[in-house]
Amino acid sequence: MDIRQLIDTTRMGGYQWLIIGLAAFLNALDGYDLVAMAFTSQSVSADFGLSGAQLGWLLSAALIGIGVGSIILAPLADRFGRRRLIITALLIDLVGLTCSSFATNFETLLAFRALTGIGVGGILACVTVVVSEYSNLRFRGLAMSIYSAGYGLGASLCGVLAAQAIPAYGWQSVFITGAGLTLLALALTLFFLPESVDHLAARGRTEQVEAVARRLGKSGPVTASAKQAGEQPRTRTREILSSGYLGTTLKLWVAFSLITFGFNFANQWTPQLLTESGLSAQQGIIGGIMLSFGGTIGSLIYGALTTRLHARRLLIAFSLLSAVALVAFISATDLPTLMFAAGVAVGMLLNGCVTGMYTITPQAYPAALRTTGVGTAIGVSRAGAVIAPIAVGYLFDAGWSPVALYLSAAVIVALAAVALIGVRAHSGSHDRAGSADALQERETVAAQ
Repeated sequence: MDIRQLIDTTRMGGYQWLIIGLAAFLNALDGYDLVAMAFTSQSVSADFGLSGAQLGWLLSAALIGIGVGSIILAPLADRFGRRRLIITALLIDLVGLTCSSFATNFETLLAFRALTGIGVGGILACVTVVVSEYSNLRFRGLAMSIYSAGYGLGASLCGVLAAQAIPAYGWQSVFITGAGLTLLALALTLFFLPESVDHLAARGRTEQVEAVARRLGKSGPVTASAKQAGEQPRTRTREILSSGYLGTTLKLWVAFSLITFGFNFANQWTPQLLTESGLSAQQGIIGGIMLSFGGTIGSLIYGALTTRLHARRLLIAFSLLSAVALVAFISATDLPTLMFAAGVAVGMLLNGCVTGMYTITPQAYPAALRTTGVGTAIGVSRAGAVIAPIAVGYLFDAGWSPVALYLSAAVIVALAAVALIGVRAHSGSHDRAGSADALQERETVAAQ
């Protein structure tokens, strides 16, 4: 049987769920890395005497690196393999985190945070595709949500650690701990993560495909489909901008950029803006933790709902509700308990939006272009991610209030729902569906 069809239509085995669990841990590491600067921002600002604009650049440095890593490393993954590039990206991440802990000024910390982001960008692009390829049709949305939930767990861990460790050991301890976790992730990846079967099948490596199938517990002869074996590695971005993919690619880029703008605005600036709204530094950190905690719940809720509801339509609903939650959150600063509850809702809905983008984007491209498509979408979306912290830094220095900043972010996130209209799955992708509607129909059949 064709390996793609075998994975799509048979029961998820224990090893497949182990792969999903490892992916969730890698995403937790990414969540930790990306919010480390947010939770250490006040201490770093005090040590280095930073302005709002300089802090904005530090908060965006890793996001700039993610854009570079996603665009440069993702196409290499389509050529050399997802596993090899994940290992490379983890090594880059390890160096960036370790060096960040020894930074002595704004300029060096900025450079090391950008290096960390390059590693995170490579991990995100590759692991997202691996999760999609190693899950079956019935549980693909759930598997992606479990993977995405890791981000919130990692970010929450970073917030809790920062609150406890910074007063005792300084802000450097947050980055040192991240380096230790990265080293653990590297060891687990070397031992447990297989190469993408779609990558192997596209190159006609039947023996290696059979070896992976045995590890997955799939019995019987396994083959690569004629289409897969005939596919040549296509790693140039121009392939996803050809007439067949242009409309979908542009819509995904716009939607991803707007969602990441709102997501990174909320996750990077919330601790600082809550403090500016009159709350204590500790309450600011708690507010950030609530967003991160809500993100974990949101990923799982989105994944569970995709087993019954259309993934793209659900993503549109999450985008609109995120805008409402952002407004409610900043409007409740006089009532901390209500504000923290609203913070959970903000994290839940925004992280659900990111999960949704990770779910629908791989489905839009064939196997040979999938990592390029996902990686480029993540890379381009960094425009929104990078602009958010930097723009807020300058606007904050210019006198914008936290309420005005949150209202602006709400409008931007709502526009993502408009951009998602008309997005469809690729007719020849691994989900074998001709459109998003056809994919949903097959998932429903598989669930019965």
